[in-house]
Amino acid sequence: MTTGKPNVVFITLDSFRQDHVRFYNPDALSETPNLDALAADSVAFDNCYPEGLPTIPVRTCWLTGEVTLVHRPWQPLTKEDRSLSEVLGGQGYRGACFTDCYHYFKPEMNFHRGFRVWDWVRGQEYDSFRSGPLTKLKLEDHIKDTFTPAWVRIVETALRNVQEFETAEDHYCARLMRRAAEWATANTDGQPLFLWVDSFDPHEPWTPPAEFDVYNDPGYTGKRIVLPPGGPASAHFDEKEIRYIRGLYAGECAYVDHYVGVLLDQLKAADLYDNSLIILLADHGHPLADHGKFLKGGDRMYNELLKVPCLFKLPGGEFGGQRLDALAQFQDVYPTILDVIGMGNNLDALPGKSLLPLIRGEVGEVRQAIIAGYHEAVERCIRDKEWSYVRRPEGEPDELFNLIEDPGETINRIDTDPQEAQRLAAMFGALYALQGQPVKGVQGKYEVADTGAV
Repeated sequence: MTTGKPNVVFITLDSFRQDHVRFYNPDALSETPNLDALAADSVAFDNCYPEGLPTIPVRTCWLTGEVTLVHRPWQPLTKEDRSLSEVLGGQGYRGACFTDCYHYFKPEMNFHRGFRVWDWVRGQEYDSFRSGPLTKLKLEDHIKDTFTPAWVRIVETALRNVQEFETAEDHYCARLMRRAAEWATANTDGQPLFLWVDSFDPHEPWTPPAEFDVYNDPGYTGKRIVLPPGGPASAHFDEKEIRYIRGLYAGECAYVDHYVGVLLDQLKAADLYDNSLIILLADHGHPLADHGKFLKGGDRMYNELLKVPCLFKLPGGEFGGQRLDALAQFQDVYPTILDVIGMGNNLDALPGKSLLPLIRGEVGEVRQAIIAGYHEAVERCIRDKEWSYVRRPEGEPDELFNLIEDPGETINRIDTDPQEAQRLAAMFGALYALQGQPVKGVQGKYEVADTGAV
């Protein structure tokens, strides 16, 4: 391990599926040379899962180390929270937060608390950033007659925010990564840095720059659906349209990979890369009609939502090149950071477990199973490395999948192997069950009201 306090660089990519990183999946549609190169320098985890979904509960977990599934809905940090930015700031770190995740900078939120510098890139998704008519894009090219009026308005908002883009450099992730790189390059005076870079891409809407929009049939003449409604894909799209939407997502992933590379190259040029702990994570993946539905939701507890890239590049490249299949959860990230930078005497105050003993080979596991879900949804997913049990609401059959034999989760074995479901269910108690009626359409309520679309 290198001497002195290492820098801490935390990169999160919203909605980036693990199977779209070629390091994890050589057959991935997206090309991801920069993530692959970072993975080669890192300890890569195959099975690090979110606990409480979606966007804000995950970031609450990362920034505070606290679990959110049972007790934390989508809400600001509390006055009692000790965020990682505040803790590291008290230990001499110079902190900066760069994000285009527009949930951060809504008036009531405070996730930039404790950072010395923060910088917002406006305009993602439904952010009410621009007004006026569409002049360079045609709304009818991006919607279908089956969309609700509310969803049409959402698509219009998203298009209004991107219609002025002319080159890749105009796009959000490009601007975000360059701003973060410029700050890091200007702060090389020896004070350790805590750089938090939170990219909302490849979250929808999927509008990859032209040079990355290369994963579709160039002869496609149908609608350019950059923002499909949630719920059953068959209610809106045929197979050709579904393939096209998936191609847009792949292009978005390739574009994000490129600009992550821009940031990493700048860290290397500024001699900041080697002596940095670099964590790269996605908050969750994204359903692309793999199980019949687009967009996130409490009922979509499958690999496409739950499996994410998880990379820890340790200072000096120590332990780089490892790939671990041990189970971990997002609440383990905070204690791991503290452990790596020499603050391991704080670990007893946190519910998560440091992954450093795993990385060093001192233990074979820190968890026997994980649990994931939405605070306000009744569904829960409990899984180990072999089995995934999805508890469904009353009146719906539960699901059980063998992740080794059936990674696509297509064969429900709840009737043939009920003992495996019972074993997993017994690992977590009554506090993990939602009291009251199931909530439908959980994801949509956070982002836009009364769409009826998710």
